[in-house]
Amino acid sequence: MKKIDSKTSINLENKYGAHNYHPLPVVLDRGEGVYLWDCEGKKYYDFLSAYSAVNQGHCHPKIIAALVEQASKLTLTSRAFFNSQLGVYEEFICDFFGYDKVLPMNTGVEGGETANKLARKWGYLKKGIPNNEARIIFAKGNFWGRTLAAISSSDDPVSYEGFGPYMPGYDLIPYNDLDALAKELKDPNVAAFMVEPIQGEAGVVVPDEGYLAGVRKLCTENNVLFIADEVQTGIARTGKMLATDYEDARPDILILGKALSGGVLPVSAVLADDEVMMCIKPGEHGSTFGGNPMACVVAKAALEVVKEEGLENNALELGEVFRSEMRKLASKSDLVNGVRGKGLLNAILINDTEDSSTAWDLCIKMKENGLLAKPTHGNIIRFAPPLVINKEQLMKCVEIISSTIINFKK
Repeated sequence: MKKIDSKTSINLENKYGAHNYHPLPVVLDRGEGVYLWDCEGKKYYDFLSAYSAVNQGHCHPKIIAALVEQASKLTLTSRAFFNSQLGVYEEFICDFFGYDKVLPMNTGVEGGETANKLARKWGYLKKGIPNNEARIIFAKGNFWGRTLAAISSSDDPVSYEGFGPYMPGYDLIPYNDLDALAKELKDPNVAAFMVEPIQGEAGVVVPDEGYLAGVRKLCTENNVLFIADEVQTGIARTGKMLATDYEDARPDILILGKALSGGVLPVSAVLADDEVMMCIKPGEHGSTFGGNPMACVVAKAALEVVKEEGLENNALELGEVFRSEMRKLASKSDLVNGVRGKGLLNAILINDTEDSSTAWDLCIKMKENGLLAKPTHGNIIRFAPPLVINKEQLMKCVEIISSTIINFKK
């Protein structure tokens, strides 16, 4: 295959691709561990990890070996037939996270859609909600994709404006507000509350200690399903295998994606116990690619890597180091107005308005200095390196971030 340069690649995307993304002007050609290289061979530290899909590092050899071996044997059968890898994977992931059943899908937003369907079905069959009257409650600031259902639960005009009419039965309450949740859950037609343990796309918004345990308690008391969207926060990103592991907050429905395949191919999963999962019957939900044998072996290998390499502890320990260094930076620079995060999911708040270009311009400068990050909500920069990063690499990245911000001129 003929290699093209970065400028040509960008021009081709702009000419032939839909303009539904606004990427940083860097064209990536190769990745390994915490590093990425562009078409011209310049090396970068990856501090986005494909929105936490590459927790295990780029092209992890164990995951790639599993992919290659299975790809040469059997890739897809559809669920019209059994395949030799699905049952093995289902047992593995259920034991891994402690649930009775798993429903395998492909993307994170498909996982969210699946969880919503499952909650509504449970609401009608088990809770006795009158037909077509089930409600699902979401937190303001949520983000779980851009399907019509996902944007119907959004309060971000960029996501929903111009795409109505919207999904009925969805309602929003403030994030990190147990009183608001308690009020809504008094309605017997509420089937579920779906929430991110930490709001990633909103700018790494971490709730108060006790919030998740409070959610669990309220849902139990009101016979409402607690759905945890751990697509971005799961798989060791926050310093625990799941962000809900920080508290007594086991969800009734757990949604996983992104790092479930180590960034190798789209794999997502919805886990629940029999009381909930067995509400779905044959023909009521599915996916041609969901549970394909290649995805199964890749996801199993990806989870094994997380355990074998102690990525939970690495994220926990280095996350503390990173936030400490960012707080030092905030004390030196008026540009940094706050630091927040857990594990290696972190963000700095730039002392500027959401419609300012400062955070974007800083990310451009960081790119020039060899580190890739991306703003969210205008004035927030999210930092999420692969969890295989070591302390020496992390400190080099801290130096890049700090020097870029201190020397930045508007």
